[in-house]
Amino acid sequence: MMEAFAARYCQCNPGVFQSTDTCYILSFSIIMLNTSLHNPSVKDKPDLRRFFTMNRGIDHGDDLSAELLTKLYESISKEPFKIPEDDGNDLTLTFFNPDREGWLLKRGGRVKTWKRRWFILTDSCLYYFQYTSDKDPIGIIPLENLSVRPVHDPTKRYCLELSSCGGQKVKACKVEAGGLVEGKHRAYRLSAASRAEQDGWVASIRSSISKDPFYDLVTSRRRKVTGSINSSSNNRRRSTPGPSSEPQS
Repeated sequence: MMEAFAARYCQCNPGVFQSTDTCYILSFSIIMLNTSLHNPSVKDKPDLRRFFTMNRGIDHGDDLSAELLTKLYESISKEPFKIPEDDGNDLTLTFFNPDREGWLLKRGGRVKTWKRRWFILTDSCLYYFQYTSDKDPIGIIPLENLSVRPVHDPTKRYCLELSSCGGQKVKACKVEAGGLVEGKHRAYRLSAASRAEQDGWVASIRSSISKDPFYDLVTSRRRKVTGSINSSSNNRRRSTPGPSSEPQS
């Protein structure tokens, strides 16, 4: 399986490694690093320098770039590999082929702290997770009747804000120990890693935002009724006779 993965990765990403053996060895090295960093029974945790040493000369005799190894090490340090359990309630198909996905910082509600979350945009909803390997989201933001805009924030760069029309509370929910809890945000503020990421998220969310079909139906019916009333009123004015100019007998 690992050999097949290495061959396929090199086919899809030509030029990253000098041979498929490099990808094969690095993949095992990543698995070993994940176990060493996140298994509580392993007391001697490898640091970045040791990870460099583990992978010295594996690229057909050359060393891999320090930038690549550093990014891999930091990513695995922040988020362990997790294999989700199959409980028969798999949402994998819901998040397959999303409109957009990626890391964003999300500002809290009552406590204004920023937390790193994995966001998935699909089916006019924004889902966020603690880790990319999580099967179930920890929060859901339906995009009906919301607006999104880039905003300036004194604490973070490249921010965007989701808010409801008319300043109402956003209809969202989050998952806690007791189950689903209704969100109490009037706006959600998120921070991207760059200007390009910020612009990309704003554009993707705007294209996914949809209005409540019931709202559209009521608005259309109201216009029809109002137009009918105005038309009837105008017709009555035209049919009402004015003062007679004929002499009375």
